[in-house]
Amino acid sequence: MLVTLQRIVETVNKSPDFNLALKAMVSQVREALETDSCSVFLADDESQQFVMAASDGLSTHKNEPLRVDFGEGIISLAAQREEPLNIADASQHPANKKITQTNESEYRGLLAAPIIHRRRVLGIIVVHQSQARSFTREEEAFVVTLAAQLSVVIAHASAKGLLANENSPWIHSLQGLPGSPGVAIGDAFVARPEVSLKEVSPQRTDRPQHEVRKFRQAVARTRADLKKLSERMLGQVPDDTLAIFDVYQGMLDAASLGNAVESMINEGWRAQTALKHVVEQFVDQFEALDDSYLRERATDVRDIGQRVLMHLQQRQRKPRQFPTDGILIAEEVTASMLAELPQDDIAAIISLNGSSNSHAAIMARSMGIPAVLGIDDIELHFFTEKKLIVDGYTGEIYINPPPQVREQYRHLAEEEEELKLIVAEHAHLPAETQDGQRVSLHLNLGLDVKQPHLANLNIDGIGLYRSEIPFMMRDQLPTEDEQVEMYKEVLDHFPDKPVVMRTLDVGGDKPLPYLPLKEDNPFLGWRGIRLTLDHPEIFLVQVRAMLRASIGRTNLRILLPMVTSISEVEEASRLMKQAYFEVAEEQGCAVGVNLIQPQLGVMIEVPAIIYQLSALANKVDFFSVGSNDLTQYLLAVDRNNRRVAHLYDAYHPAVLASLDEIARRCEELGKPVSVCGELAGDPGGALLLVAMGYRQLSMNSYNIDRVRWILRNVRSATLQVMLAKALQARHPEQIRKMIANKMESMGLGGFVRAGK
Repeated sequence: MLVTLQRIVETVNKSPDFNLALKAMVSQVREALETDSCSVFLADDESQQFVMAASDGLSTHKNEPLRVDFGEGIISLAAQREEPLNIADASQHPANKKITQTNESEYRGLLAAPIIHRRRVLGIIVVHQSQARSFTREEEAFVVTLAAQLSVVIAHASAKGLLANENSPWIHSLQGLPGSPGVAIGDAFVARPEVSLKEVSPQRTDRPQHEVRKFRQAVARTRADLKKLSERMLGQVPDDTLAIFDVYQGMLDAASLGNAVESMINEGWRAQTALKHVVEQFVDQFEALDDSYLRERATDVRDIGQRVLMHLQQRQRKPRQFPTDGILIAEEVTASMLAELPQDDIAAIISLNGSSNSHAAIMARSMGIPAVLGIDDIELHFFTEKKLIVDGYTGEIYINPPPQVREQYRHLAEEEEELKLIVAEHAHLPAETQDGQRVSLHLNLGLDVKQPHLANLNIDGIGLYRSEIPFMMRDQLPTEDEQVEMYKEVLDHFPDKPVVMRTLDVGGDKPLPYLPLKEDNPFLGWRGIRLTLDHPEIFLVQVRAMLRASIGRTNLRILLPMVTSISEVEEASRLMKQAYFEVAEEQGCAVGVNLIQPQLGVMIEVPAIIYQLSALANKVDFFSVGSNDLTQYLLAVDRNNRRVAHLYDAYHPAVLASLDEIARRCEELGKPVSVCGELAGDPGGALLLVAMGYRQLSMNSYNIDRVRWILRNVRSATLQVMLAKALQARHPEQIRKMIANKMESMGLGGFVRAGK
């Protein structure tokens, strides 16, 4: 039976036509079970009916698909119970409903198994036999297993619009992840890379110096390309976003890719082979990360690698005409891909892979281009010659929409432009509610922003500076002097504003290439402060570098990640004091004068810390809530696992209750507390956090002015009402609906959906 089952599933998966695949499947099931009929009914939620999609043995009198209303008959009973029904004589069952337009009355025995995908009933497999007998346990297990495997196939077919036909005329849409707000209508433009590292086969060389010279020439040409792209984007995106190309240039440095590639070439490998090996190592390393921002750097590394490869292969880019109001679609849309196209013609982008932290998404937001990312199981060629609507708020993509839908979205797009102008006009004002409650807006800083260009952004400081990437993009630890220069650049750009630097947050799910580590459960493993305390030589060098960079400055704050216990904070404090007095002595600094002891903070991301705040209060100066990890750990959900990612929700009542508890406890203890996760930059999330008492929110740059405008248009009393309702809710969707309705009533609906 197992071999037969595998063969049937394989036939369905390989079939080029979904409807033909279903017809082949029912025939094979009928043959395998030696029964009289096998049929598949699919749920049509629009008409509230189960529609027969394929059958072998169950015939209809008219040449129309058989339909059964939801809630009627044995088919609906199986769907309602969400379990198989094995009935010896269906004609005598109380739920049986005679269907006159079929030959169903010829059959007695019935086995119905629901097809369920992610808790949603997609259809029913029904097997009939003329004999009045129950199916065996083996037969039942066969059909139930087939239904479980078929559920994924049907879910994907539904996403691709393969279930839609003249009998089910619903509007076809795809669901992805919102990447950049806004709406757009346009023609699809499918982009593919000119070369692929995957296609490079390993080859040796006996002329390593020749290969090194070829590699260096390719790197030089790639640098020249990137410089041209950066110059082309000058004035079209904010300077901080333009710094993405400086990040790309940095990846080509000897300390990043260069030395590793040349080292492998000198071991006897061709340049293309060495490049493939080194780039794929970096890509694998980044893709394994938990931090969504850092994980997206894998796309950048792959893009740079393939650009160098193109020059190694002496390929030329083939220019293609980009349509006016075109929608750029690629497996992974990259920042350089965006820069190569006519900016005025790009209406939106769709990246099949990626998240809101990708450089393409960051650039799209800075350019005001709607973006949708992370479309599951759709091939690029599916979009060819399609007319599309992209909704960057909901992550929805409409395929070949009818004229009335296009007209509706044109109107919404016009309102979008009006709202952008309003927000921009008020970017210079303080973030405060209508009754004067002031909120500090801080920036989460990473390598996507070049610090000297941040002066135009109206922020109150850096709420989170990630220090991981310089450690990860090298084949050895950065020296203390190298770190000093990096930290100085940040501190000098914000001389009168606090800069919170998080100590090295690697290990476990973020391994360093020179500190290999394999764990069964890296999310609960050796990472963050756990790793650096086990390697005080790494921790001390970093803290010393931060302290040296802060000489003559007063704005450094140090933040400890992944803290679980008080003993970790005590040990980190001891090492920090040791580093402080070492630096003071070595640099000839007057203690407390030109070398200030920096404030120390702890990230609240491990739930255990919530219950130790009182004990920690006299050991630290501030707290910072990492809402992303806190949500993940509270809900026991790996947000990168597609099977359970839908359970990851910062609006979960338990998460909001924990955040409220943290704010109240910190207020009682007199300790400042901020939020630096994605919830802080979410319009509804920001309102709830301010209502809880958080007065410092740290977020990505594109959300700062939006959150500022929203806060300036609400009153504290309104926020308290929203919070009370949110804390009483039982489901995340109740909270979302409440926030959306409230923002609509305040005239702020344009921040949670398309339009103004």
